[in-house]
Amino acid sequence: MLSYKLEKFEGPLDLLLHLIEKNKVSIYDIPIFEITNQYMEYVNAMEEEDLDIVSEFLVMTATLLDIKSRLLLPAEKDENGDEIDPREELVTRLVEYKTYKSLGEQLKSRQLLASRLLYKDPTIPDEVSKYEPPVNVQDMLSKVTLERLQEIYRMVTRRQVDKIDPVRSKFGNIEKDPVRLSQKLALVYEYAQQKKHFSFRGLLQKQYTKADVVVTFLACLELIKIGRLTVKQDGTFRDIHLDWNEECTTTITREDMEQYD
Repeated sequence: MLSYKLEKFEGPLDLLLHLIEKNKVSIYDIPIFEITNQYMEYVNAMEEEDLDIVSEFLVMTATLLDIKSRLLLPAEKDENGDEIDPREELVTRLVEYKTYKSLGEQLKSRQLLASRLLYKDPTIPDEVSKYEPPVNVQDMLSKVTLERLQEIYRMVTRRQVDKIDPVRSKFGNIEKDPVRLSQKLALVYEYAQQKKHFSFRGLLQKQYTKADVVVTFLACLELIKIGRLTVKQDGTFRDIHLDWNEECTTTITREDMEQYD
C-alpha cells in the first residue's frame, strides 16, 4: 500500500503525473491497468475529511476505471476507420497540466530569486548625470554624405535658375560686392540663434546666388566645427537638420568673424 500523504499532491492529475514518472513510463503510452491499481491504492489510503478534495480524486478514479473497461472491449473506430485510443483525452489533460506546472515552478523560482535582490534609487551626482562629452565633429558628420550635400546643392541651384525672369535676365547686370564669409557667418550665427532648429535645405533656399549658397554652406561647416551647430539626418536621402547647441560655450565676436575673410 502507498504511504503518500494527500498534501504531497495538488490534485488527481498531480498524483497521476507522479505515478507515471515513478514508473518511468511515457505519458503518451500509459499502462492504464498498472497506473489505475496504484492510483486506487492511494485513494483507499486517503484520510481526508474535505469532501470537495476527496470527490476530485474519486471522479478521476471513475475516469480511470472507464478507460480500463474500454480497453478490454473491441477498439472503437472514428469516421476515417482509425482506432480511437480511450486514453487520448486523459493524455491531453496530463500534458497540459505538466506544461502549466513546469511554468509555475519556473515563475516560483524567479520569484524566489527576485526576493533575494535589493534595489536602490540611483545616487549619481547632478554634475555627473548632466555631463555631456565634447562635440565630435567627425561623429556629427558621419551620416552626412557628400552625395547628399551635392544633391541639395543641385536642387537649390536648380530652383535659383527657375526663378530667373527670361525677359529681365537679358537686362544689364549690376555687379554687387563679393559675398564675404565673415558677413555670411554673422548672418547664419544670428539666424541659428533665433531659430534654434532649422532645415539645411531651407536655409540654402533663402540664398540668391550660387556664391551665396557656397559661402552659406561654408559658414554652416564652420559653426558645426566649433560645436555651435549640431547636425542630424533621420535617414539616407532625408533632409538635413541643424540645431543650435545651447551647451556649447564657444562664442564668436565680430572681430573673430572678420578673420575668416
